[in-house]
Amino acid sequence: MKTEGIEAVFLETHNWGKQARFLRELGFEVEFETDHGSGQFRNGDGPYVFVAEIPPTSEPRTLLVLKAADTAERPGGDVEIVSEFEPTHYGTQEMTVRDPDGRLWNLQAPGEE
Repeated sequence: MKTEGIEAVFLETHNWGKQARFLRELGFEVEFETDHGSGQFRNGDGPYVFVAEIPPTSEPRTLLVLKAADTAERPGGDVEIVSEFEPTHYGTQEMTVRDPDGRLWNLQAPGEE
């Protein structure tokens, strides 16, 4: 399976407001905000950054999201599939894989039409 580069960076935070101000100071612009402590930022033509607030009892994670053309092809070889492509509540399909060092990567494909 070939991917088409980095689609997004997904960040979890304990403080949405502080993280949003931090990204704005670095030149990112808000594309949209939700009413539950999350939103999407972009700086130029690169990948978008999606930030989601989590409870203080959880450890914040950072995930790279790779762009996949479709859900028909599956990775092989040294790619461990953690979860198959599944529909998301925001209209895409996502799969999670693990690299040889144990890091998780998300693959994002267009939603089913």
